[in-house]
Amino acid sequence: MKTKAHFFPDLNLGTILEPAVHDTRHSATKVVATIGPSCQSVDMLVKLLEDGMSAARVDLTWGPIEYHRRSLDNLQEAMRRTRKLCAIMLDTLGREVMIRRPFRIDDDGWPTQAGQEIEVKAGQRLTLTTRDLDCTSTELPVTYPRFADMAEPGDDIYLGRYLVSGADTASLYLKVEDVVGGTDVICTAQNGALLDGLLTVFHVERSSDSLENMQNDQPLLSDYDKECLASLGQTYEIDFVSLSYTRSSEDVLEAREFLDSVGLGATKIFAKLESRQSLLNFKGTLNAADGVIISRGNLGLDCLPEKMALIQKSLIQTCNLVGKPVLITRVMDTMAVTPRPTRAEATDVANAVLDGVDGFLLGQETLRGGYPREAVQTITLISKQAEKVFDHHYHFDHLMDTAQEEDVWDPPGTTPPGAASPLEGSSGDLQTLDGANSLATEPTQLTLATGNGHAAAQPKRSMHRTHSSESFSSLTLAVKAMTRFGPSSRIGLDGMNHSDSAQQLYQGSPYLSKIDSIASSAVRAADKVKASLIVVYTHTGRTAQLVAKYRPPMPILTLVVPRLVSDSLHWRLEGRHNARQCMLTRGLLPILATPSPSGDAILDEAVACAARMGIVHPQDHVVAVQRVHADYCVKIISVDAGGCAIEAMPFDKLQEESRRSIRGGASDAAAAAAVFKLAPNGEVEGEDGAFVKTASFK
Repeated sequence: MKTKAHFFPDLNLGTILEPAVHDTRHSATKVVATIGPSCQSVDMLVKLLEDGMSAARVDLTWGPIEYHRRSLDNLQEAMRRTRKLCAIMLDTLGREVMIRRPFRIDDDGWPTQAGQEIEVKAGQRLTLTTRDLDCTSTELPVTYPRFADMAEPGDDIYLGRYLVSGADTASLYLKVEDVVGGTDVICTAQNGALLDGLLTVFHVERSSDSLENMQNDQPLLSDYDKECLASLGQTYEIDFVSLSYTRSSEDVLEAREFLDSVGLGATKIFAKLESRQSLLNFKGTLNAADGVIISRGNLGLDCLPEKMALIQKSLIQTCNLVGKPVLITRVMDTMAVTPRPTRAEATDVANAVLDGVDGFLLGQETLRGGYPREAVQTITLISKQAEKVFDHHYHFDHLMDTAQEEDVWDPPGTTPPGAASPLEGSSGDLQTLDGANSLATEPTQLTLATGNGHAAAQPKRSMHRTHSSESFSSLTLAVKAMTRFGPSSRIGLDGMNHSDSAQQLYQGSPYLSKIDSIASSAVRAADKVKASLIVVYTHTGRTAQLVAKYRPPMPILTLVVPRLVSDSLHWRLEGRHNARQCMLTRGLLPILATPSPSGDAILDEAVACAARMGIVHPQDHVVAVQRVHADYCVKIISVDAGGCAIEAMPFDKLQEESRRSIRGGASDAAAAAAVFKLAPNGEVEGEDGAFVKTASFK
């Protein structure tokens, strides 16, 4: 893992302390808010959208479907009022284990367990039981019938309130003393707590350097999850599903199959990493999913505290390399009860932005916290300040170096006998993050990523245990392969397919696809001319994601042009769905464009829109990436003196000014011609050295 240097143009603290402009618009970093009693009203959702909320999460863990339906209705109205796009994310219940307690539905339709608080003192003995009995201060029934089979004396168990935060008193650590009769787990409280609300149970991994716990065999999607996804998906366009307790790529594929079966084929899947097992299988999971959520609450319980910072940085960096969005949770805990974050929380947010995170997922802060609006505003403002010192040049160079490293490797299955596997022994292995020095791989029933990218066979929903240490698969080749093939987990890049590439021997050639080469060259061109904006035409958002992967300092206006598609029975207009799915990628600013036979007319309208938003000004430069039929077109244009139209910069003019630049006579704006050079056959060659046969430069 490389250390990222942050660039401070001015080390004068007086300058740094100058008040920042209180403007939450156009933040590159995204904010996802969880809808709950504190923010379900239309008026509050309007305020959150105006303050920078990019997506709204509906958590199926708690609450009836009627409540969630009303939340989505209110969100639709808030979007209509503000004329702002907001993505919809459904978070599944999955394999969650909870304490079974009675509840009632309040006047707003939200379930509550008020008046059932349980006070626990340090040293007190408690029993977690699978028997069907009422919850008392000493006996707590759990919802998972085989929970006692998982526990052993000496294990640690965590009880916490649903969406617990550091500001809560409902955090209880238990030490298992004995397991009796296959139903009762006798525990001793390690701390005092006041247990309130919906209580969840987390069985902490007992080993510090391997995976020994039995994993519960609950289904990936509960019956309630399936009911809500099928029902809500018929009424609303669900943009993302947050897949709780994702363990491996098999989980993602299982969820994908179910979503396709209920008509949610366009819905993208975010894998939620909540356990050490998800880290063991991270390579395969990242390849299968459309994005990643680092659930730092549960993940922090299952991993050593001193390793969490390194794990977070490594996961973020890997997602950045392959161009897939990554979100983190638990950043503003105290803002559930206070209007201002702690110093540690503010620094945590800024450091995550500097590490390259795409966005933050707020839980309790907006669901039941007292200051949901202040939480969104604070994260947005901190993120904007951190973005100003993000080292864009280092990030770009690091991606290019990684993509163009000179390596020789054989296709899968062709490793010579006795030779080390290309997936082992890399300095990029995650094994260094968990204190393992030499981890040997042995056959096991546990679903672990194997060297060929497939998961080991495992009986469906069966108890399993790993007695030996399991190696973390190297991420190096996975990163290179996915960098080449782009961010899509289901669709290959134009002109390439996995079967062809698997038979090739790459030696010293750039790991860049045609479209990735265009994306990187467009970002370099924008940097050379000091452009104020990059405009990307897209239908699916894939091209825009590739541009965003390089983290340019200027906004990326993503023009999603609606189009008519047919399933042989009906015609439908696609566009809004794809635009909203761009809302969780850092730097993207999606807007819906009016269909037009002229691409220049759409570009002119986009620049005018950006001018109204205050992003571009007269004489600013803009770089546009557009696909015309099978060709990719990169344009460098200028905003006219009126600030509402464009002036094209022909390539021959850029070439001439580039020649003068070599002689020292050209302006910075003309230096963009150095980014592209013409091949002898008239094709355009990107800065990375890869010929782009179907590209044209206007």
